[in-house]
Amino acid sequence: MMLQVSEVSRKLGVNPQTLYFYERIGLIPSPNRSESGYRLYADQDLERLTFIARAKSLGLTLEEIGEILALKQRDGMDCCYNVRDRLKAKVEHIQKTITQLQALHDELVPLIEQCDQGIISLKEDCSHCWLDK
Repeated sequence: MMLQVSEVSRKLGVNPQTLYFYERIGLIPSPNRSESGYRLYADQDLERLTFIARAKSLGLTLEEIGEILALKQRDGMDCCYNVRDRLKAKVEHIQKTITQLQALHDELVPLIEQCDQGIISLKEDCSHCWLDK
């Protein structure tokens, strides 16, 4: 079954411009065309686009997705270990980000408490405020 851009975009919940962009950057191959020039997407195109959407929802960048797709195309089913390594690196990056955000959180909460104490005591000046230090 062949679908036009509007049908694919509606089915996948993406903007038609997204499909054009993916084609332009090489994430998807150029689809077949109808006699009148309309792009026609086959089932394999939909599978690839579904994979891209799922990978994006998991936080992978388009560059990372492109690398995984290239590995899959180059190595076939033997790409699992390479994909696993890339996903593991992504998890490590996420964990590092969580750690950094937790440290920021732990730094900001006491500052908020200092401000709240200043508000409660109705001090007019901010001489006690961490911003002035």
